[in-house]
Amino acid sequence: MDENWIDVGAAELLRTQTLQRHKVGRLEIALSCVGDKFGAVHNACNHAGGPLGEGALDGDYIVCPWHQWKFHRVSGLGEPGFEDDRVPAFPVKVQSGRVLIDINNATGRHRAPHAPHPLARPIVRGDGPIRVAGLSTTAMDPQAPRYSGSDDLLLSSLKAATDDGCDTRLIKLNDLKFRACEGYYSKSAHACTWPCSITQMHAGDELDAVYEALVHWADVVIVSTPIRWGQASSLYFKMAERLNCIQNQVTTHNRVMIRNKVAAFIIVGGQDNVQGVAGQLLGFFSELGFHFPQFPFIAHSRGWSAEDMERNVVAVRDSSALHEGAAELARRAVELSTRLLDTAPVVKLKRGGRKAHGTTTD
Repeated sequence: MDENWIDVGAAELLRTQTLQRHKVGRLEIALSCVGDKFGAVHNACNHAGGPLGEGALDGDYIVCPWHQWKFHRVSGLGEPGFEDDRVPAFPVKVQSGRVLIDINNATGRHRAPHAPHPLARPIVRGDGPIRVAGLSTTAMDPQAPRYSGSDDLLLSSLKAATDDGCDTRLIKLNDLKFRACEGYYSKSAHACTWPCSITQMHAGDELDAVYEALVHWADVVIVSTPIRWGQASSLYFKMAERLNCIQNQVTTHNRVMIRNKVAAFIIVGGQDNVQGVAGQLLGFFSELGFHFPQFPFIAHSRGWSAEDMERNVVAVRDSSALHEGAAELARRAVELSTRLLDTAPVVKLKRGGRKAHGTTTD
């Protein structure tokens, strides 16, 4: 037998799986069998290195389990329209009931040039005044708008920041069409990418406005949420799951993307659990890398037993104390941001928090 050909197992046994991950010497391959015909390609997907052998077959194309890129199981070519992306394919034959693969005569890998996503640019703060992003997480029917206490107080915060010379931007999650997190991190930490894989693959996904604000534009982020069943809004959690791609860069690439940025919060609802909602917000945004001003949130709640939402709406709308408190919250956040930008050097950090690795981050 030619020494280039390596015996990888009995054909009868290997035919029992249409697609499998298989080790051949030091190589990982995706071995497939359709209609008694074997194919062998390199296991690593061109996109983010996903394990093709753990994917699925769509006809004669292997679908990567991480981000659904497709490659022909025999030739390694990308799916129709994307043939210029190809993974190495290996000669394979069956001889005397054994499957043999020639690992020394693979076709070449080729990654077609792809324009980088706009969010992938270097994170550089430009000159100019403090920039404050207001992030509304209230969900409502846009065809039947109603009063929102958390939105109203958020507008008071942004007005105070504007009056003090800041640039401001309001983002309403309710106005954005964006997909829920699809759990790429559950497959592998490296499957959760920056920019978010969903944003890269779906041009209509509008969460890029949030990524742009948090990572590139804003110095201060003020998040407002109602209390729904004792928790932050469902839109907040839908967004938060998608923000894992920012925190995960610390885990997978030692890259801290949020530096010298400040977060503060507005919490309003007819139900209680203000401190529980605040605790979740503070914990989550701390993991992203944000700083907090002293007294980093304002809140209002009628409490568990006050089932009189009409009075709650009036109380928030007409409370000068709450609106003044929202303005002061913005000023505390801007003051801290100013001090951080003036005095905090960009230094390498030791990874901390619950993932307390000793590796230094960039």
